[in-house]
Amino acid sequence: MDYVGKVKFLGFSYYQSKGKARVRIHPKSIAKMRSKIKELTSRNNGMGNADRAIKLGRYIMGWVNYFKIADMKSLMQTTDEWMRRRIRMIFWKQWKRVRTRFKKLQQLGIDKQKAWEYANTRKGYWRTSNSPILSRSLGNNAIKELGFIFFSEYYRQVTA
Repeated sequence: MDYVGKVKFLGFSYYQSKGKARVRIHPKSIAKMRSKIKELTSRNNGMGNADRAIKLGRYIMGWVNYFKIADMKSLMQTTDEWMRRRIRMIFWKQWKRVRTRFKKLQQLGIDKQKAWEYANTRKGYWRTSNSPILSRSLGNNAIKELGFIFFSEYYRQVTA
């Protein structure tokens, strides 16, 4: 007989807490989910943002509905943070030119000096996606308004 923590069944794993067996998501299932999100949020797959939001939303809904019996609140929060950063990275890549970045940042409410400073950055897409300016201008609400849904919000709706 195996220890309860070593068992993997249908993508679930188990652990003990206060003498009771609890359900969680197996690390391999989490890795598969992250690779699928990486594929859906790839910068160069030629998919429009509306299509990307729809496909990502469908995947999130299916994944959460399948794994909703597991303990995964903190996993959902960290995955959301990572996914939002990937979405910001997509937009930054799409705004290729300095002039476009400057204009878009100003439209999103960043003052002229900071917008010009960040539009001229030479840092990579991934690093820039975590910048305070981009996090503020393309914040969670702005991303939500573009049609994207998040794991933690959908998980709360499903389990409520």
